[in-house]
Amino acid sequence: MSRNQRIGLLVAAAVVAVVAIVVAVASGGGDDNGDQAAQTNTTTQEETSTAEGGTPTETTAPAEPAVNRIQIKDGEVVGGPADIQVKKGDQVTIVVSANAPDDVHLHGYDIEKPVEPGKPATFKFTADIEGIFEIESHKAEDEGRDPLLGKLTVEPS
Repeated sequence: MSRNQRIGLLVAAAVVAVVAIVVAVASGGGDDNGDQAAQTNTTTQEETSTAEGGTPTETTAPAEPAVNRIQIKDGEVVGGPADIQVKKGDQVTIVVSANAPDDVHLHGYDIEKPVEPGKPATFKFTADIEGIFEIESHKAEDEGRDPLLGKLTVEPS
């Protein structure tokens, strides 16, 4: 292999690595801003076991949790503040998008994430604390406006 072919191969490998990183970050793989351990969505194959009498039974994976979306447009929550209700132990996903830069804070769980146009903030965690927790915009609070984006209610399981 010539020197130019080796250089071309190295450049191609670097391009593939950069594309893989961009795809991982764009799909939420780059979130590590104070939330609990990074969680990945995995698909579990159906498990087949044999019940008494030799009859096969099937167990399927639980459905993926709903994604709760909050949209901020011109400093206001589209549709009003969100009301998100889950049970303790549930996996929670909240995606906040905005048409201007902001910092979003989920009180009680102390998770804070930046949001920018085209770069929504994704909160993924296990609801392990019961209560009612406010989701607030720090930009609105700093500007003297109502910061409430929504409330997360975690009920006993």
